[in-house]
Amino acid sequence: MEIAPINFLRIGALGLIWGASFMFISVALRDTGPLMIAATRITLGAVFLLALVRLKGRSLPDPRQPNGRMIWAFSGFMALFSNVIPFSLLAWAQQSVASGFAGVCMAAVPLLILPLAHFLVPGERMSLRKLVGFVMGTVGVVVLIGPDAFASTGKDLESLARLACLGVAGCYAMGTIATRLCPEVDRLALAATVLLIGAVIILPYALLQEGLPTTLSAKSFLALLYLGILPTGVAQLLLVQVNREAGPSFFGLVNYMVPVWSVILGAAVLFEPLPPSMLVAMSLILGGVAISQWRALRRVFARG
Repeated sequence: MEIAPINFLRIGALGLIWGASFMFISVALRDTGPLMIAATRITLGAVFLLALVRLKGRSLPDPRQPNGRMIWAFSGFMALFSNVIPFSLLAWAQQSVASGFAGVCMAAVPLLILPLAHFLVPGERMSLRKLVGFVMGTVGVVVLIGPDAFASTGKDLESLARLACLGVAGCYAMGTIATRLCPEVDRLALAATVLLIGAVIILPYALLQEGLPTTLSAKSFLALLYLGILPTGVAQLLLVQVNREAGPSFFGLVNYMVPVWSVILGAAVLFEPLPPSMLVAMSLILGGVAISQWRALRRVFARG
């Protein structure tokens, strides 16, 4: 599968957007429960994308058209496994685990995608080169975050929260495969449909379980707004575009970029010290990306 240069820019943008989301989730958790955070971001993302659909004069998939029902079925699966379940689990788990552990789990997503894509997605063959590159990238993330990611926080539900983080990685892998296997449809319409279904599923449940927050500071409000528009609305559209055009294995590379941006933003915004292993980690991550995508990168630079 030929990978257009624009898709390298898209996964770079996704890495930056999602890398900042962990920081904003931590801020939102001060005033809002984990379920309401997930429900709010999915609902805001759905409203944003539905508005774009309307502005561009497009429409959601028609169930009466050929493949219409199948598209809605795939959208429902994607809503659950790319948004509702992982967003809820991650927000809940971040109350009990070190944030670095969640980052390490996200780095395992490409390794989960690789065998799934090999068996389920035509043209996505698992090769030794890809496997070596993905393992290098995962090791790079572990080196970047360091041993503190595995240190115990001492909280009662920590073990269960760690399992939840692993569950999030599995959900993202399955959602990624479903996005690629969905029948051909307008990319924007598909992204909007996914978030619309997600909002219909999670919003009533979150209101029933947690209700509206009694107090909401300006910082928490802005954090929720960011989470809804960028890491959910815009990211869902980019996710669909990259997956459909470049395949799930290539899309999985974004999970190596998320923790890198998280560390860089932590240093730039929160004045956290950069880890001494930064250079080694970046070398492993970039080396892994280069090995796994050697042919695509060679074509890109050959054009230049």
